[in-house]
Amino acid sequence: MRILSPRQPRFLTVPWNWQKQAKAGSCKNGYRLKGINTILLFALRRFGRLILTVLIISTIVFLVIRVIPGDPALTIAGVDAAESDIEAIRVKLGTDKPMLTQYLHWIWDVFRFDFGTSMTSGRPVSDLIMERFPLTLSLAVLGILLSIIIAIPLGVISAVRRWSFWDYLGMLFSQAGMAIPSFWLGILLLLLLSIKYRVFPLFGSGSINHLILPSISLGIARAAVLLRLTRASMVEELSKEYVVTARAKGLTERMVNYKHALKNALLPVITIAGIQLGYMLGGAIIIEQVFSLPGLGRLFLFAVYQRDFPLIQGGVVFVAFVFSFINFAVDILYSVLNPKIRIT
Repeated sequence: MRILSPRQPRFLTVPWNWQKQAKAGSCKNGYRLKGINTILLFALRRFGRLILTVLIISTIVFLVIRVIPGDPALTIAGVDAAESDIEAIRVKLGTDKPMLTQYLHWIWDVFRFDFGTSMTSGRPVSDLIMERFPLTLSLAVLGILLSIIIAIPLGVISAVRRWSFWDYLGMLFSQAGMAIPSFWLGILLLLLLSIKYRVFPLFGSGSINHLILPSISLGIARAAVLLRLTRASMVEELSKEYVVTARAKGLTERMVNYKHALKNALLPVITIAGIQLGYMLGGAIIIEQVFSLPGLGRLFLFAVYQRDFPLIQGGVVFVAFVFSFINFAVDILYSVLNPKIRIT
């Protein structure tokens, strides 16, 4: 290092290994940029799969509606309807045009989020879906949060303290949660906490109190699955060599279990939790019926009862898109937590 006079400012001093430090810094920045580029490429590939999935599902929905026996216009109008009324419904549905033209219009409308007009209410299908979607999303998010809060701590304790009281308690909860139907649990909670003790409101929506019992009914079964998965994953991680090495270096059991093993054990749990969230969005029909919640499930069930084909088509495609988008977000999160997945 060059010796400077006492009057010279200290910020002008240059360390003797400045070239080595600059090279190390540039290498670190290069690795960081390379990691960001890898994540972006991985995200683009997964986004392409998302678009392809939506395209395939939209095609399947289009073909199923057109291939099923019978005329949708005749089904909607009724057997005794006049021919002019049936033809007007065909024009409204677009089934009077050639099949290829119908398909191209349908795909273009799907990517514009335009699913047509409901035959029963006369309103755009996309507006009806977006009115009901926030309630179903809130119910699904509360359910998955409840399942994670229950499953991860109890699963970790069961893995760390195997064959103890907590392990048997966790396994008992897992078996019961998977065996009890969600709708039966919902009815039981209504009878106990809404009718007998009046802790929660019986029916309705508009506040968080109306979503607590439905979210418990949805979340218990998912918590049972996540608990079993967390325990199995945690047990597998605790038996690996890096855990033995960490203990040999003198790390505490708390640091080994919760800082090292748990971080790796949660990777498959995150994936399954995302899939469970998608299932909750599409499979909450029975719970919404039990608790009389005006969500997507009741809307689509009403569409089936009323033979509202545009609403049925739009509902199936919308749920498939949401499910695919959740899987896309989980894949991106998984690639951030586990860089090895980015090469696939």
